[in-house]
Amino acid sequence: MATRITEDREVGRAEETVIRYTVSGPAEGPTAVLVHGWACDRRDYDELTGCLPNDHRVIAVDLAEHGESRSARDVWTMAEFARDVAAVIEAESVGECTVVGHSLGGAVAVEVGRLLPDTVTRVVALDALHYLFLFGALERQQAEEMVRTVRDDFVGMVRNMVESGSPAGTDPALKSSYFEKMMTVRQPAGTRAFEGLVAWNMEEALEAVKQPITVLAVRDLTTQEALDRLADRIDIVPTELGSHHFHRESPEETARLLVDIMSE
Repeated sequence: MATRITEDREVGRAEETVIRYTVSGPAEGPTAVLVHGWACDRRDYDELTGCLPNDHRVIAVDLAEHGESRSARDVWTMAEFARDVAAVIEAESVGECTVVGHSLGGAVAVEVGRLLPDTVTRVVALDALHYLFLFGALERQQAEEMVRTVRDDFVGMVRNMVESGSPAGTDPALKSSYFEKMMTVRQPAGTRAFEGLVAWNMEEALEAVKQPITVLAVRDLTTQEALDRLADRIDIVPTELGSHHFHRESPEETARLLVDIMSE
């Protein structure tokens, strides 16, 4: 497989927002738009991108105030993040694509599907949507408690997120690296984006989105309740490729699964 040549590009939006992204592959090839998770960035997809076929076009996006993207806005909803991605898709004149989102990016990917029903043919979530304690419909008190935690004990919240996304046996050094990376998320956007995820109405979004949705989920972190509740709308595929960040730990295997899904 030949080495991919990638180009870094950017597109402007309102409120001093500049969305930076990377493009590789032929414009006429099957297109995957990659959206990172909370407190992550598009570089997390570098190895996975290199494992995808050279006839595939790959666009990896930094959401506002993540990675190299910047914004002065004060709206941090999943729908607004989706507009970041939509601006990139429009700038690249993408006619048809699969949107792939990790973690929070899974929620954003669903919203992109809702926003661009004629362009997005499929949504793939990498270890997202099936965590009902975060993505599901939360009672008001539950939501308030989660928001209070992220405001009052940000360090503890990040540490708990890393632990909850790490199956038994995960290398402590790996967990430490994820924790350190996520702690550097730009503020106040990092806190506000987490609050936006807690406030996101997944049930409403899933009802509105008509494209097929596939979730690649860490088997040891997937509950039967989630499988039962989401079975009529989402195809959940359990995997054993690593932790919540398995696309970084097993990029070749993840790329193979994505190609299979995109070719269905």
